[in-house]
Amino acid sequence: MSGVVDMLTSPQLETAINGALEQGPAGVVIDFTDVEFLASAGMGVLVAAHDRAGSDVAFSVVADGPATSRPLKLVGIAEIVSLYPSLDDALAAHTT
Repeated sequence: MSGVVDMLTSPQLETAINGALEQGPAGVVIDFTDVEFLASAGMGVLVAAHDRAGSDVAFSVVADGPATSRPLKLVGIAEIVSLYPSLDDALAAHTT
């Protein structure tokens, strides 16, 4: 995703994540590198998708900076979803 993840755009995020999960992956990485604003609606999609993925799917979010990682940490989502500062870090964690 890029730009703003809010009430208007979070359904697109949800559709993309659900499509990925339907493929039965070992892991899913959500890349918020280019996201400038993350609203509660987007965070809700992440929590719901994490729950939907279950414990068999590695679920990670790339979020670095005040627009993404800060809100995820403040509301406690970072305690249930693995956060990484870069896509390379997230992908490396999925391969180990």
